[in-house]
Amino acid sequence: MKLRKVLRTLVALTLTCTMIVTPVFAAPDNNQESLEAQKATAQSEASALQLQLNSLIEKMNDLELQLIAKGQEIIQAEEDLRVAEEKEKQQYDDLKLRIKYMYEEGEGSALERVMTSGSIAEVLTQAEYVEKVHSYDREQLEVYQDTVQEVKDLKSSLETEQANLQEIEGQYETQKTELSSTLESKNAEVANLDAMIQEAARLAAEKAAEEQRKAAEAARLAAEEAARKQNNSNNNANNSTNNNTADVGNSGVVDNGNGMVFEPVTPSAPEPSYDVVTGNAIVDRAYSWVGRAEYVWGACSPGAFDCSGFVSYCLTGAYSRLGTTYTFLGWSRVSDPQPGDVAVNEGHCGIYIGGGQMIHAATYGVGVVVGPVQSGMVYVRY
Repeated sequence: MKLRKVLRTLVALTLTCTMIVTPVFAAPDNNQESLEAQKATAQSEASALQLQLNSLIEKMNDLELQLIAKGQEIIQAEEDLRVAEEKEKQQYDDLKLRIKYMYEEGEGSALERVMTSGSIAEVLTQAEYVEKVHSYDREQLEVYQDTVQEVKDLKSSLETEQANLQEIEGQYETQKTELSSTLESKNAEVANLDAMIQEAARLAAEKAAEEQRKAAEAARLAAEEAARKQNNSNNNANNSTNNNTADVGNSGVVDNGNGMVFEPVTPSAPEPSYDVVTGNAIVDRAYSWVGRAEYVWGACSPGAFDCSGFVSYCLTGAYSRLGTTYTFLGWSRVSDPQPGDVAVNEGHCGIYIGGGQMIHAATYGVGVVVGPVQSGMVYVRY
């Protein structure tokens, strides 16, 4: 009878312990849900800003291509103007020579040739010839003057168009700066919310773990207390109880996780390999034009470059353009720049030569020079 009573007591204790140590999951924290909602909103706004920024960068790239093309048209117009002015000067010199000849012959020479003609028909022929010579000289001079003026007007028009494009580029640059600043602020907001969410999750996990620990401790104490009372009430059944009671005092609490999720770390892509010979050849080509080439927008030719045209020449040794600064920004970046790499940002580029210095086609009136790498530039390898 006593043995049955002891067994019933043990069964009751076992059921009680099972109920006590069952994991208790806390209800979702309202504050954490609110943070998640704020983060989702901020991420959506950041994505929209990034799309606007990407669209603006595409427009700026197209605009840079237009400016390069316009610069090349201006270069051609200047060459055409030079040729036209030379022709005008030659025509003017020829006219002066003819006038000088007529002066040396005397004012009556033309009249004399007319009056000494053998017949009226020859008189008319000589007079008509003299008139045609004078008319031809005047017409040719007027033609070349018109051509020169036309080329000058074209050059002026192209320069006006280029100035307008540069003004638009300035406006785009302002918009890009504002968008970048807003996007950076929004990303910082997302990062801050994410940190707050992780902290809330950590606190919730610690709270749940603490509750489980307390529940397990309470179960252990309850089991010990029940066993002590049973031993005190029935000393005769003590040995039987000790032999048949499952050892629940050493049972551990299973760790069911703290609820925090970590994104897997994606291994970074290896940096492009560096070739010393190639790098030195690039630097040598860059040095060959220091102080010997002017800055001309859209140019990539001996003695005249813009920044991306100069970098293109140094990398390939050919006077052909590889792309724009935005093209170079899309190349593989390197964290340990070497001589011959490209230093670039959205607005400028040059050839890195080591020691924080680069060679670049700077701007109008400066040309190709050696100077420090500009703030905010990244390094890419061809």
